[in-house]
Amino acid sequence: MVEKSDIASNPADWWSTFYRPVRQFGQQVAEFFSPSSDAAVSDDCYEINLELPGVSDDDISIEAHDNRLVVTGEKKSSHEESGKNYYFSERSYGSFRRSFRLPSDADEDRIDATHKDGVLTIRVPKTQPSKPSPKKIAINQG
Repeated sequence: MVEKSDIASNPADWWSTFYRPVRQFGQQVAEFFSPSSDAAVSDDCYEINLELPGVSDDDISIEAHDNRLVVTGEKKSSHEESGKNYYFSERSYGSFRRSFRLPSDADEDRIDATHKDGVLTIRVPKTQPSKPSPKKIAINQG
């Protein structure tokens, strides 16, 4: 687990200071493979969009349980080029995992997802509140 902490709050804690570079590197790695996302809400659903350019549908997994939506996957690299010398590469590859907490009115049974033009769109419908209907109560003779 990667977490942010304020090391400067206790300068006498030399052990935390000693491991600061390791924690910072872990945080950078976690952020490097994390796809950008946005979330919105409408009257009937929640919508989550993730940028996943170069990731195939077969390499994406979406799971919903316990009011959480978890998206995992991998952007794979396949280079079979000869005779090219690269001066730089700005493309990133690797595994990713994004987790979203769903509101209590999310209908986990009707979630759908679409992957088009490098954007994964996940629609989470809202449950419809049940309308109370009058219930007839029988009167027992006593």
